[in-house]
Amino acid sequence: QVQLVESGGGLVQAGGSLRLSCAASGRTFSNYAMGWFRQAPGKEREFVAAISWNVGITYYPDSVKGRFTISRDKAENTVYLQMNSLKPEDTAVYYCAADSRWSKATLMAPNAYDYWGQGTQVTVSS
Repeated sequence: QVQLVESGGGLVQAGGSLRLSCAASGRTFSNYAMGWFRQAPGKEREFVAAISWNVGITYYPDSVKGRFTISRDKAENTVYLQMNSLKPEDTAVYYCAADSRWSKATLMAPNAYDYWGQGTQVTVSS
């Protein structure tokens, strides 16, 4: 059974940085898309970043492009989200997700992902 466990969230001042980790287990992730989403209170879940497990292709929305970097360590079965220049509007619960099929057409859609972690809180103070 696939398990995704996030860590690394916390409280940071605006302009600061955090690195989130997602430890993945339960199977090999060849051909998978690994994604990060976030959800603020009262808002819909929002796509933040995705990476293809095999070749490392990455994809970001404009809201985080240039500030966030997704990466993966195949040996450690871990996906990372490096977040720099954080803003108060980045405050949310951040979720790691896995989609068994890499498809650029569905990367941003939460319902395309098969597995989810429990989430980690990120709070950015102004």
